Amino acid sequence: MDHCHNNLTHIDIPEGAKKIVLVGNPNVGKSVFFNALTGMYVDVSNFPGTTVDISHGRYGKDVVIDTPGVYGISSFNDEETVARDVILSADLILNVVDAVHLERDLFLTLQVIDTGIPTIIAINMMDEAEEQGLKIDLDLLEDLLGVPVIATIAVKGKGVSEVKNRIFEARTGIIPSKLKNRLESMMNRIGSWGEALLVLEGDPHVAERHGVPPGELREEIYHDRRHRVNDIVKHVVTETEEGATFGTMLGRYMLRPWTGIPIFALVLYAMYYLIGVLVAQDIVGFTEETVMQGLYEPVVRDFVGRFISEQSIIGTILIGEFGILTMTVTYVLGLLLPLVVGFYLALSIMEDSGYLPRLATLVDRVMTSIGLNGRAIIPLILGFGCVTMATITTRILGTKRERTIATAVLGLAIPCSAQLGVIAGMLAGIGTKFIAIYILVILLVLGITGKILHKVLPGESSDLLIDLPPIRLPRGENVLKKTVIKSYAFLLEATPLFMLGALIISGLQLSGLLDSIQLALAPVTEGLLKLPKETATAFIMGLIRRDFGAAGLNDMALTPAQTLVSLVTITLFVPCVATVIMIFKERGNKEGALIWLSSWVFAFIIGAIVAAFVI
Repeated sequence: MDHCHNNLTHIDIPEGAKKIVLVGNPNVGKSVFFNALTGMYVDVSNFPGTTVDISHGRYGKDVVIDTPGVYGISSFNDEETVARDVILSADLILNVVDAVHLERDLFLTLQVIDTGIPTIIAINMMDEAEEQGLKIDLDLLEDLLGVPVIATIAVKGKGVSEVKNRIFEARTGIIPSKLKNRLESMMNRIGSWGEALLVLEGDPHVAERHGVPPGELREEIYHDRRHRVNDIVKHVVTETEEGATFGTMLGRYMLRPWTGIPIFALVLYAMYYLIGVLVAQDIVGFTEETVMQGLYEPVVRDFVGRFISEQSIIGTILIGEFGILTMTVTYVLGLLLPLVVGFYLALSIMEDSGYLPRLATLVDRVMTSIGLNGRAIIPLILGFGCVTMATITTRILGTKRERTIATAVLGLAIPCSAQLGVIAGMLAGIGTKFIAIYILVILLVLGITGKILHKVLPGESSDLLIDLPPIRLPRGENVLKKTVIKSYAFLLEATPLFMLGALIISGLQLSGLLDSIQLALAPVTEGLLKLPKETATAFIMGLIRRDFGAAGLNDMALTPAQTLVSLVTITLFVPCVATVIMIFKERGNKEGALIWLSSWVFAFIIGAIVAAFVI
């Protein structure tokens, strides 16, 4: 049988020598332990079939082998493949764990223990845990894991000698009975406990090596393992104020609902003021109206008009109402660029300060109820700036299912900042009762949409696996760099799509289809929504730019009840052309069409229901 440990033939392993393998997440201090065990006698060699180097040396008559820092044993990349094969060949494992990030690191620890290989654990960076007011019950942790656990501060040499003295006390740990039974049933075909585990977890390479089909239990095993980690951490880690810094205490307050929600409200208000007031009103008012519409567009129209009549087909496409050289450039540079920069500036500050991961953790339970996890708060927040940009950002979500749910929610229930500014101004004039109804309806639609998709789409939400860095003042250089890089990348990707959108609308205008569509929608607006027929024009304009639609409503004489119905409908109505194109690009033609058509239907149905109650 071709076992994976044959890949270690390039390492000189004396007869009878034990293979001691170091395992841990990235940046947990494994190198300090490796150097302490091996001293000066170290070799570095390229692992066969990969570009990954591994270090190995002697500890007495035994061999110590370091592995790349990984978060799990699998075959998703070269580092994990090398770590997997070296770990499965081990006689005993020294697992180095970061005391500050037990919730993250113990996932790998439990996977190592589940392989059945004798293990000993060094809980490193205990001094940093104490500085954050974390107390870890190491005796209880040892009982729950079933393997020796030693406290260390490796860079100061504390605990390292104890690890060296006790390394051969490594033993097999506690494996859940359900998983143990499954592993035992695999042993007659696999012959190796560790490889049987990876076959059950669906590793195709290990399964192929044994001529068996890969298992389909990865999601179930990973889910159970994550719950085991959460339960262990809950019992062994205690947060105290003793020795904790102000940043540590503030970080904890951000995670607790009673204090985290008010902090989130303050952050949202700060973002609203920065983006909704300072950028969307003051800066965009200058860049879009004064610079682009007041200076740029007249110059471009005058120059192009010398050669091509604006009333001609080419003139309409280039410098007409929806022209590529006029509306598109004004939209991208005058409106979109300031908003994009503003949002990425706010996002970079939240990220660099350490707040964003805590916000994701705070809202994780709510997000899970609609089929997402806490990480989805990032595209949802971005959606209030630009839904096109937020649709791109759904790439950070872990599964296709989550990306579909987030894209649908963004397209249906999240108004962009340009539209939100107009909506806020109109809501201010219709009274508190109607404002409350508007907010309630939009939140209900968001929640119900997520719930329905959560039930209908196959699969489950991925767990939130996220590091919680220390709370600190953002570094200006980091914030500026992230803002510039992300804003530039967005404009490179989005600008061609806006040009295509302008071209499509100009084509509809030239062919007369734009007027026909407006007339076709009139019965819906008058019959279902009980609004003037002219509101059909606002909905068509909303296809081009969401704030165009809302602004069109602003110029109409509507009663407060009609204003509420029109604002609910225009908020839920299909996103602008650029967002629709991005939805199709990200989700494909089938899903994109379904999301787009659904937003039409839901907007008018919900609008009609609201109209039936208030008009």
